[in-house]
Amino acid sequence: MTEYGYFLSCEENTPKDLVEQARMAEDAGFTSLWISDHFHPWCEAQGQSPFVWSVIGALARATSLPVQTAVTCPTLRMHPVITAQAAATSAALLGEGRFRLGVGSGEALNEHVLGDRWPPAAVRLEMLEEAVHVMRRLFEGGRVDHRGRHYTVENARLYTLPGEPVPVDVSAFGPAALELAGRIGDGLVAIKPEKQAVDGFRSHGGAGKPVFGGVKVCWGRDREAAIDLAHRRWAVEQLPGELNQVLPTPAHFEQAAQLVPRETVARNVTCGDDVDAHVATLREFADAGFDRVHVSQIGPDQRGFFDFYRAKVLPRLVS
Repeated sequence: MTEYGYFLSCEENTPKDLVEQARMAEDAGFTSLWISDHFHPWCEAQGQSPFVWSVIGALARATSLPVQTAVTCPTLRMHPVITAQAAATSAALLGEGRFRLGVGSGEALNEHVLGDRWPPAAVRLEMLEEAVHVMRRLFEGGRVDHRGRHYTVENARLYTLPGEPVPVDVSAFGPAALELAGRIGDGLVAIKPEKQAVDGFRSHGGAGKPVFGGVKVCWGRDREAAIDLAHRRWAVEQLPGELNQVLPTPAHFEQAAQLVPRETVARNVTCGDDVDAHVATLREFADAGFDRVHVSQIGPDQRGFFDFYRAKVLPRLVS
């Protein structure tokens, strides 16, 4: 049976707000947490971007729910050795089986901030594969020396480790990434309820591995106002092709988002307080074969969202 979690949006919320939302999510009946990992928000209207690893430390004390990053890029802004240390410490803090590291090939928006060249997609996937290899060796606990095409590691060892190696789940959006995810990932991370993608992952080595999804909604009693809010903060999610991977700053995303009509957001993002619409949105993921789905509320009315899902949506989904 598909499980339902909450997606903490670092782009929209302060660290303290994220911790409080995690508490509310657990109280409302959600069974897990996703948390985004970015250096920048996608646009100024979102307004936040705390360091995810500090927030995860606070989550370890605030809730008993499992946590997964969605997703971390371990290739440029953070070297895989440092990412592995952060993930291992988070897993040790949260406790056995409560942390999964979701990884992806990243976006220029977040990863070019140190001045490194932003490589093409094929090279980014090469880097991701090598980074995962390095991290997995570190999670085993021994000394690691590595000289690869993209990374050098000398005399590295993680002394603080969880009881079991950290699971590494791979985000994928196209055929090449799905092949990589099936081959090297402990699970798949995706944000669209596409059965074809799930089947592709499983046919490339992902059979029997979990599939995790996430989706944004904007609950509110006034549907038109909710659409306006979703359009203002998350029109960027409707951009086509590789724009999300190659645009370098929030200002560029704001320029591109001007090309996204309000009607596109209204059509693609569940807004308002229609219970059937919210249930149908999450059931799309279940029908596509997802094992766990995380839903994120756009905007500040988190209490209203959690009350709505506790009373009206989650009972329909888990019955």
